This record gives sequence, structure tokens and C-alpha cells, in this order.
Amino acid sequence: MKSTKWLAASVSMAAMFQAGAALAQSMDELVAAAEAEGTLTVIALPHDWCGYGAVIDGFKAKYPNITVNELNPDAGSADELEAIRANKDNTGPQAPDVIDVGLAFGPQALSEGLIQPYKVAEWDEIPEDVKDPDGNWYAGYYGVMAFGVNTDLVSTVPTSWADLLKSDYANAVALTGDPRASNQAILAIMSAGMSAGAAAGEESGNAGLKFFADLNNAGNFVPVTAKSGTIAQGATPIVAAWDYNLLAWRDSLAGNPPVEVVVPSDSVLAGVYVQAISAFAPHPNAAKLWMEYLYSDEGQLGWLAGYCHPARFNAMSAAGTIPQELLDKLPPAASYEAAYFPTLEEQDAHKNVVTTQWDAVVGAEVAE
Repeated sequence: MKSTKWLAASVSMAAMFQAGAALAQSMDELVAAAEAEGTLTVIALPHDWCGYGAVIDGFKAKYPNITVNELNPDAGSADELEAIRANKDNTGPQAPDVIDVGLAFGPQALSEGLIQPYKVAEWDEIPEDVKDPDGNWYAGYYGVMAFGVNTDLVSTVPTSWADLLKSDYANAVALTGDPRASNQAILAIMSAGMSAGAAAGEESGNAGLKFFADLNNAGNFVPVTAKSGTIAQGATPIVAAWDYNLLAWRDSLAGNPPVEVVVPSDSVLAGVYVQAISAFAPHPNAAKLWMEYLYSDEGQLGWLAGYCHPARFNAMSAAGTIPQELLDKLPPAASYEAAYFPTLEEQDAHKNVVTTQWDAVVGAEVAE
């Protein structure tokens, strides 16, 4: 799938009153029910990921009678599913209402009965190939895999995955989490594998693991979970991560240290993240209201301000509802034209190889 497929028909007025398999509530009724619950529990939403700090603040401002309880901001997609499993009989503050996970984890959650259907008002503007037809999960946003480089420590900025194997980058290259649990890390390995000519899927898993084994054996891999703080400390001079995270970290660091963001020339890989409501959500109406907010123009523009391309980007662009100043902040459109969007089947096959063979092939324990 190419990024040109992120285009869908305009939403009908009738869709304004959809929810679940079929929404019986009006928006006013949904707000009242959500406010009666009084709490929304989210998980794995770092404030510098995709503009989530501002998005959460926007939701709070719009619905001040709902408290947002934030669990484990640095959790990976697998951790989010485990939080649902572990708390399915618990209505307390450790039970998430909603999740934000990598594309491959949506169908997994559905197959285990961990999520429930709900169709937002703008359902028709979410592209068909990145949503469950029954509304159990659907795309929120996407970005492309890139390198964030601390140019205080790295004099020659790498422009490809192949470059990272050079002796110039000793003890320099890091991932953003445990490759056995973090969707971002798993797809960084896919990007590396595809840079060697492997097809997305089992091939990219094997080739990507070989790349990271070579990187580790060369002494270039840093087994530390990278984030803006580790870049600032100099612990992770080069980080493979989604472009929107790296751009946000660059902005927050404000030149101390300076960070350059580069999309590798030998592999432009796009990654889609999806939203879903827990099947055991203690606050189901607040969860639905949160989903409505995320897919409204306000929520979509909040993600875009955080450098993420939201699901409704093409439809909103065609309608002229995206402010020019937000478009001007994005990397050039050419950076995304060559992006490859792996299918669910390709991601599942790749993920299976990485999560089951990382220990045997690479053998590096990625520390928090």
C-alpha cells in the first residue's frame, strides 16, 4: 500500500450518529454518559509521541468533567495487550479503556477478544485497508522509519542502514525498546532487513536480525531503550525511530544537542498505528468519546502538529481544513512518496521471526 491510498470518501451526515456496530446515542448523550463515568484510562501515550501531550490537554479542556488517568507512557504495544489481559476482571485504575498499538497488534487483540467495536462519526474517511470492517480497530496515524543523529557526537551523518555498520559508528546505534515487545523496534528491524533487499515478512525478519547481529558484533549496537533523554545524555548518539518521534525530540531539545533527522535512502518504511477500545473497559462511554475526539478535525490536527500523518489526512487536505502552517512544518512530501506500507500478513510474519529469534540470533538484552 502506498500513501496515496490514504484517501476516502467524505463522511455522510448519517454517520455522525454511529458508534459500536451501530450508535444509538447522540453526541450529547455520549458526552453525558462519559461525564457520568468521570474517568478515562489511557496507556502508552508519551507526551512527546505524536503530539499526545497537547492532544490529551485538548481533550481535558473540552471535557473538564472527565479525569484522564495515564498508565505507563513508555509501554510497548505488547505491553498494552498484556495490560488488558491482566486487568480484565479489574475495574480499578490499572485497567486501560483504550489502546494505541502497531497495526499488527490490532488483529491480534481482536483474535483474543480483547477489544470491542465502535465506529466514530468520521468512519468513512478512514481508508478501508487500514481498518477492521466491524470497527474493532482502525488506523490513527502513520510515519516513516528514520534516524535521529546527535551531531555533537556524530561528525558524519549516516544516510543509509548500510552506513551504520561502519566503524565510524562504534557504540552509537540504538532502538527505542525491546524488539520482542516494541512495535517501533520490530519495524526498525523490518526496515533494516528490507534495506538488504529482503521482502517484507519472514525474509525481512531474518535479514533484519542478521543486520542487528552484525551491528552488535561490530560493537555498534547500544542495548539501551532510546528516547530524547538518552540522546541528550549522549548515551544513544544514533536512534532508529519513527520520524515524528525524532522530530518532536529534536524540537524539545532545542539544539542542546543538535539533532538531524534522516530517512534512510535504502529503505523508506511506513508504520501505521491503530486505536481500539478494550473489551473490558471500565469506562466504555469515556472511551468512545475519546475516539470521537481523536478522529475529529481537532484531534487529527493535534496528531499532525506532532508530525504524524493522521488517518484522515488526505480527506482533510482535499477539504482544505489543514492549516498551511502545519503543512509547512512537515518534511518534504517527497520523503514519503517512496514509502512502503507492509500488509498485516507481512507484519505478522516479520514480527513472529523477530520476537521468537531475537535472543538466539542477536542475543542483546535491551535495557530500559
